[in-house]
Amino acid sequence: MIIDIFWKHRRRYGARRISSELSDRGIVACRRTVAESMKLQGLKAIQPKSFQPKTTDSRHRLGYSPNLLLDRFELNAVNRLWVADITYIPIAGRRFAYLSMTMDRFSRRLIGWKLDVTMTEQLVVGSLKDAIMIRQPEGDLIHHSDRGGQYAGNRFRQILKRSSIRQSMSRAGDCYDNAFMESCFGTIKTELETTEYETVSEGERELGSYFSYYNQDRKHSSLGYQTPNQFESTHPGRE
Repeated sequence: MIIDIFWKHRRRYGARRISSELSDRGIVACRRTVAESMKLQGLKAIQPKSFQPKTTDSRHRLGYSPNLLLDRFELNAVNRLWVADITYIPIAGRRFAYLSMTMDRFSRRLIGWKLDVTMTEQLVVGSLKDAIMIRQPEGDLIHHSDRGGQYAGNRFRQILKRSSIRQSMSRAGDCYDNAFMESCFGTIKTELETTEYETVSEGERELGSYFSYYNQDRKHSSLGYQTPNQFESTHPGRE
């Protein structure tokens, strides 16, 4: 069963997550027992790289929003804090495509994403509109990102305003303000073993399949080894 779980998750699960999934199947096995079994069978999980801070080119004149996360802020329910960022995805025949992603910080659920060959305002508008359509947020919601020009665009800000979403941006030169998204991208790229997709369409298919897995099947240690979907359905902070 350890082998079955290991390959079901394509080498993404280590001993702790496998132990948790065995428990879901009614089998009690501590992490050390699972780890010893994995070692005997030569099963080694993919290990995400440590977070390496990166800076964002924020040299624009579109204005910046304050970092609302510096204030006293209690995150105790979904649709209270969304975090967003952009990363690079290698595509054959061109240098990169660009992935914009929006996540509910409370449950770690991926709620909007878009892949495109240009890194324009439309890229982040696409992932934001998907998130709003899926979540239909109400109440006091903050959208946090870095200070990149895409997030400072007039159209993007108008969509936030129409949806009564407050905008928050990281402080100038402080990459750790949005470190969670940077770290998340590192995990995604490691678990996908991203090298280079032949086409943008292939990248969209692979990413879409992985994001579905990420929300529905991947256990998160920070969520008590629940999936984002499980956490939202069982946590008492759910709306």
